[in-house]
Amino acid sequence: MNSADPRGADSPGADDPGLGRRLGVDVGSVRVGTSLSDPGAFLATPLVTLQRDEKRGSDLTELVRLVAEHDVVEVVVGLPKTLAGRHGPAAEAATAYAAALADRVSPVPVRLCDERLTTVVVSRVLAQRGVKGKKQRAVVDQAAAVEILQSWLDARARFVAARKDEV
Repeated sequence: MNSADPRGADSPGADDPGLGRRLGVDVGSVRVGTSLSDPGAFLATPLVTLQRDEKRGSDLTELVRLVAEHDVVEVVVGLPKTLAGRHGPAAEAATAYAAALADRVSPVPVRLCDERLTTVVVSRVLAQRGVKGKKQRAVVDQAAAVEILQSWLDARARFVAARKDEV
């Protein structure tokens, strides 16, 4: 993988690609939610939900297309660790997915971002807002991808601000 650490989540750092759009990815066993940042890397918005296609990899092919279409400088894939911070089957699947995506989008870096409970929290918020059933399933993956990417963007902004303070 480009720079995603197979042992755990990455964090924004010295190898930051600078300004440009980021693509957020929430990998599920059935669907893949995506989000996209603005070029200034401040705000994540929903993009599309893809059907997961483990046999043919059409979801990965579509992600490659989105990276090119939107001039993405960095891809952020959610890493669903357990509450204890360990890698379970979902984290192993996300790590493998990120590695497969990194092979296809190189030299664009693919990062792993800790996303414990993101989908659970998003599902609860949507339910509280009256979005339930099929309507919720249609947007929960995109909303989770937004949460993953926004948390990355916020951490990146803190890193960039701290680096400016050091200069």
